[in-house]
Amino acid sequence: MLSRPLLTVHETAEQLKVKESTIRAWIRHGKLRAIKFGREWRITVKDLERFLNENANFAAAAD
Repeated sequence: MLSRPLLTVHETAEQLKVKESTIRAWIRHGKLRAIKFGREWRITVKDLERFLNENANFAAAAD
């Protein structure tokens, strides 16, 4: 059983402050893992967290 809910494309876009078309493009290009239920995509919180960690841009600390 899932311990966390699946997010819709709309919910994911709202959280990241991007357009739904951007989320769909990331899914289409294999950058963001998603599960298709009928015509709708769902993103697990774990996959969203993985995507964010892989695409984080950390600034190097100045010595």
